[in-house]
Amino acid sequence: MLRLALFLVFLSGALPAETALTVPFFNHSGQQSLDWIGESVSEAIHDALASEGLLTLDRESRVEAYRRLSLRPDAELTHASIIKVAQALDASHVIYGFYEVLPAPESEGRSKGSLRITARIIDMKAGVQGPPFMETGAMEDLAVIEQRIGWQALESLSPQTAPREDDFLRARPPVRLDALESYTRGLMAAMPDERRRYFSQAARLDEHYSQPCFQLGKASWDEKDYKTAGTWLARVTRSDPHYLEARFFLGLCRYFTGDYPAAEDAFREVAAAVPLNEVYNDLGAAQEQDDASAAVASFQKALEGDDADPDYRFNLGYAQWRLGHFDDAVESFRAALQRAPTDTEATTFLGMALKREGPRPGDPKTAGRQRIKTNYDEQAYRELKAELKK
Repeated sequence: MLRLALFLVFLSGALPAETALTVPFFNHSGQQSLDWIGESVSEAIHDALASEGLLTLDRESRVEAYRRLSLRPDAELTHASIIKVAQALDASHVIYGFYEVLPAPESEGRSKGSLRITARIIDMKAGVQGPPFMETGAMEDLAVIEQRIGWQALESLSPQTAPREDDFLRARPPVRLDALESYTRGLMAAMPDERRRYFSQAARLDEHYSQPCFQLGKASWDEKDYKTAGTWLARVTRSDPHYLEARFFLGLCRYFTGDYPAAEDAFREVAAAVPLNEVYNDLGAAQEQDDASAAVASFQKALEGDDADPDYRFNLGYAQWRLGHFDDAVESFRAALQRAPTDTEATTFLGMALKREGPRPGDPKTAGRQRIKTNYDEQAYRELKAELKK
């Protein structure tokens, strides 16, 4: 389904879906120690838009664009440079701005002062810059200020779908200032060990802070520490733009640690929102542990999206073989071999299906042969969905 739809969009010559880019906000406070706030504001606005379904360009894409254009990550860009970055990434809107620190009133005692964030949005297609919008509050309430400026950006770009501000803020509990700083410095850190140290500190300082949990979960996943990764990923909240990705990898962690019902629950939740081929494939693999019939249906849905993938063909054939549907299994294994002629495992199972030899209890050579997919491309699905709505 996804592969076919992408092909049809390509044939139609449709323009790319509208995407929003947020660049780091510029530090007008005169305090170099507060440079991290610019990255934090940018990330907060990105998350506000992405969590409500708007297409956004991630931080990695922006960093790469800066590199290609020879722009320093901490530089205050000119208007022309902001336009160049947006054009390089084919963004339809770019959000930028600056922040200032205002002296704290004497009555506020130990307050770190007030922060004022000013933002603007450039409509790249119309060539128009919108009016400035701003938020002001105590430095200690930076997370709340960021959420409010994020909501304003969301309401400007998508007024018909933006939730009420009170509802938006209620779904995103305030984060401690020190935790926010640690997380942002983790994003900006160059070395993996340094990133993990900052993310761990952020999660420790504020146990309800979702974003560092996702980063720590993915880091543990990369190290194949599935138990630890699952613990972190389970803490990612619904308002986090990485929520569905976290659920997908949580499903994989549960699968690899043998908790197949939990894996099935996670994959099913993701499939309901983002019906990617790989999600249906992994859902089928989890289902097959107890219900091969349900697995067949899921593998067939994966094939509807990409019938050229030999692993989907193999998984379908394997489930059919386990059910004793030998004729169907023969067809599936042959189709898999047409796409991957050197697949010796598919050849072996084709031979057993032709001989009508079913599973043997306790045989390690034929048990647990499902093939798992670990790629996850939610952005491609959302871009396709936006294109088809045009």
